[in-house]
Amino acid sequence: MGDDGGVTEAPETRYARHGDVHLAYQVIGDGPIDLVLFGTFVSHVELNWENPSITRFLRGLASFSRLIVFDKRGVGMSDPAASDTLEERMEDVRVVMDAAGSEQAALFGVSEGGQLAVLFAATYPERTRAAVLYGALACARRTPDYPAGYPEAVIEAMVETVKGDWGGESVLDVVIPSVGDDPRARAWWRSYFRRSASPGAAVAQLRLNVDDDVSHVLRAVQVPTLVLHARGDAFVRAEHGRYLAEHIPGAGYVEVDSADHLPYLAAGDAIVAETREFLTGVREPAEPDRVLATVLFSDIVSSTEQASTVGDRRWRDTLDAHDAAVRRQLERFRGREVKSTGDGFLATFDGPARAIRCGWAIREATRAAGVDVRVGLHTGEIELRGEDIGGVAVHVAQRVCGHAESGEVLVSEAVPLLVAGSGIRFEDRGARELKGVPGTSRLFAAEG
Repeated sequence: MGDDGGVTEAPETRYARHGDVHLAYQVIGDGPIDLVLFGTFVSHVELNWENPSITRFLRGLASFSRLIVFDKRGVGMSDPAASDTLEERMEDVRVVMDAAGSEQAALFGVSEGGQLAVLFAATYPERTRAAVLYGALACARRTPDYPAGYPEAVIEAMVETVKGDWGGESVLDVVIPSVGDDPRARAWWRSYFRRSASPGAAVAQLRLNVDDDVSHVLRAVQVPTLVLHARGDAFVRAEHGRYLAEHIPGAGYVEVDSADHLPYLAAGDAIVAETREFLTGVREPAEPDRVLATVLFSDIVSSTEQASTVGDRRWRDTLDAHDAAVRRQLERFRGREVKSTGDGFLATFDGPARAIRCGWAIREATRAAGVDVRVGLHTGEIELRGEDIGGVAVHVAQRVCGHAESGEVLVSEAVPLLVAGSGIRFEDRGARELKGVPGTSRLFAAEG
């Protein structure tokens, strides 16, 4: 996880009680504005902190607010409920606010959570500071008065898809297409969907949401309201957001450049920035897209030959042990895993000395797992591309790794000067040509 906002670790989960139903919630940050976030039936307050994109989003909101996040009844860590109506869910919001000591709060409703925000704001205006709606809708069904809704056949197709492929590829592709083809990220999100709600619970939630309709309440919302929607959202199309903005008095409307129904990924920073400006009147400068970092590449030596020798099954087991060993060391030395390269890793560090020591630890840990690795490091300016990185510094680190011998932690000439006084020794390996990089670069082996 990154270090966004003022929150440094996952908060404690608490429970608010509404009748016989226990509602799991967390309080994050200590800003001057209370902000209550509630969303879809894809929700789990503790699993949120396993994912860097969700963590970044929550920390972004908590950087200017006292953020209250909760799982709706029947979802995540909250109790199942014998009865589940929109009115009861609205009262759940009040109960959670009371438990968190919030007399008045801004509401952030995601997807069908937008219906809750609308109903709560109209019913309890004295407790509602403002409302932010993302990916929200007033009603799912198409009617003569609500043309943005879906025909009955489309709704039934959605239900069948959730019923037959909950946590599967088809649901993922519609709800968060920006995950793309990253197998590790897709596997995590599929698991998150399944752990948020069982297939039966997901279908039940979807049917409840389809029956809910707050279109007749919109004119009664008198609090400042901002409607945000992803321009390419295929699950809840942007027409729904436009309808909300047109029918809530004085509401603002912003479309963000994304196709994700969930707010955490492609447009997460933009959504946080719009929310901050709406609630505080201040728009923070855009986060720099270029930063100085130490880039680490690791690579299994002779991986193709080893795979051919031991066979696919044993090699898969070896790779799993290797991956686990590397990730333990990255966590230990506070490195940020950018991605797995199949037989190696790309990671970044905010300091070269820690990156070198992590490289040594990776070398020893992977030997215990039955493989030899080489590690290359370079410190330079990188481009931030969402969860990925780019720029010349990344190419240099990759080329440095390619020149390393088995078991060697090889660094570019930019690194030794930055760790003077650390006790790390270097052996000059001479000037080398790095493919795609002009001129020659002097490389050094870091000796532990």
